Order: sequence, then structure tokens, then C-alpha cells
Amino acid sequence: MSINEKRKIRKLYVIRLFVFILCFLILTNCKKKNQDTYLFRASLLVNEDHTVFKGFDYFSKILEERSNGRMKLQVYPSEQLAKEIEAIRLIQAEVIDMTVTSSLLNNWFETAVFCELPFFFKDTTEVQNFIKGPVGKRMEDQMINITGLRPLGYFQRGARHLTSNKPIKHPDDLQGLIVRVPNVPSFVTTWESLGAKPTPMAFSEVFTSLQQGTIEAQENPFAFIKNAGFYEVQKYVNLTGHVLGFGYPVIGEKQFQKLPEDLKVILLEAAKDMQDYEHKLFLENESKIKAELKSKGMEFINVDKEAFIKKSEKAIYNSLSKDMQAVYRELKDLD
Repeated sequence: MSINEKRKIRKLYVIRLFVFILCFLILTNCKKKNQDTYLFRASLLVNEDHTVFKGFDYFSKILEERSNGRMKLQVYPSEQLAKEIEAIRLIQAEVIDMTVTSSLLNNWFETAVFCELPFFFKDTTEVQNFIKGPVGKRMEDQMINITGLRPLGYFQRGARHLTSNKPIKHPDDLQGLIVRVPNVPSFVTTWESLGAKPTPMAFSEVFTSLQQGTIEAQENPFAFIKNAGFYEVQKYVNLTGHVLGFGYPVIGEKQFQKLPEDLKVILLEAAKDMQDYEHKLFLENESKIKAELKSKGMEFINVDKEAFIKKSEKAIYNSLSKDMQAVYRELKDLD
């Protein structure tokens, strides 16, 4: 065999070896990507008995099952990891991955004020139309592009009512009452205009503060009142129904974009199923909780709701920026 023939054979061997190694690396890399696992952590305000926690627990199970173990979700209730606004910042820093949030997003963009604007929505139909409408879509875009959170659906929160140790039937009964509110400007404005003394405070601190008398009242939906055990330290549920709110289960946009395309599809489909599952639980739960709170000794007080609306509506409207006032008028068809 000539030298040239030997060189050709060696050259062919080197080419084949290179192709083999290249194919091996590509296949190994593809296999690695397909076998990567993604562990998510969700921080929730509510405890294990709340429908939101049960929804996320269901989400955790179907995520792992449908992804064949490639996605796993650990759910931490009762603000174990962080309070709501801290949870958002931790998601942005990629320390944790998911939470449920609402009007606190107003710290990043103005339209979030409509998530829980007092005396704004009349019923759940208006809420659903808002979420599906242009302002709701605008909010979702702002969540992604401004806050770095991707909404995975929405949860109903039920009407918020005021609890206290004296009956409140009219705004005149509120004078000087120290009311805990979430750290949301429109809530502070509303209760100030009604004559109370609103005190922003993390949800996890409310029970002890009521027990110690640091605050005298608080406002939340029936499920939060029951699950937090407020019936142990409050006598009356005053049916103000001042907020018909909703919350968004969210995942960090950076975390979402790191997923392979097939896992993105699985996650979004599982999130829709979580929303449907939680909605079903919520509706079943709402019909039972009022009776449970009564059995715990709480008394339900009908209020002069029109008096509450009349006394607070101007202050609520004036608390909005000019841009949000324009949105308010458009949504209420006032122009």
C-alpha cells in the first residue's frame, strides 16, 4: 500500500472519528436537556385548609405526573418563606418561583389597583368580564414586562367583609376604629374616608395584633376569616362586601423562559386545570363557610352599604392618578 493510500485511510478514519464524537456529544446534550429536572418553590399567604393551597397542591401533583418527574413543585403555606411583597421580590431575584398576588402589584404598575378597588365591582360577572377585557389583558402584559411575573390564571377571593368586636352598621360606627388593612393605598384611603384608622400590616401578624388589642378590626373574605381563626378574637362579621377581588397565581418570567418548549406547554395546561380545580373548590367552600363561622359564635351584621359607598366613592376616585381616573370612568361608563 502506497504512502498516499495510507494517508487517505488515516484521513478518512479521523473524519469518521470526528463525526462519531460530534454525534455522541449532540445526542448526549439532547438527552441531558430532556432529562433536566426543574424544582419550583411557591410561597403562599394562606394555610393548608384554604382552597388556594389545595389548588397549588393539586398543581404540584399534576405537574410532576405529566412531566414524568421533570418538573416538581414545593408549596409553602402561611407565609413560611416570605410575606407577599417579599415573595414577589424573591421571585424576581430567582430565589423562589411562584406566589399568588393581586393589588400589591400596584407597587409596580398602576392598573393593578383595579384588582381590589373598593366598591368597584358589583358581582363576579363584572370581575370575569374585566379580567378578559382590554384592561385585564393590559395588566397581564404589565405583569410580565414590568414586574417579571407571568400570570398562570386567576383565583376568586370572595367579597371582603369587616370583622370587629362591636356591630358596624353605618360609617358613623367606624369613628376612630383601628382597622388592619393590607399595604394597598386604595384600602388606606377608603377606610380613612369612612372615619376609621387604617393600619397596614402583614396578614401573618393580624391574629396576634387582634388578640393583644393593637388593632380592633380587620377585613377579609369569609375563607380567610375562618382559616386564620379570627372567630376566636372577633365577634361580628359586618357584611360590607366592600371588595370583590381576585388574585393571580404567578411564576417568575425568567424561570418560565428557562423551560424547554414542551415543559412550558405542560406547565400552562396544568395551570389552567389548577384554576378550574380551585374555582370548583371555592364555590363549594363559600356555601359552607358562613354557616361554620356562625357555629363558631360569630354574628353577621347587615350594613347600610349605600352609606359606605356614598361616603367613600369621591375619596377612592381622587386617590387614582389621572390616567387611572380615565380608565375608571371608561369602565364605569361615566363619560
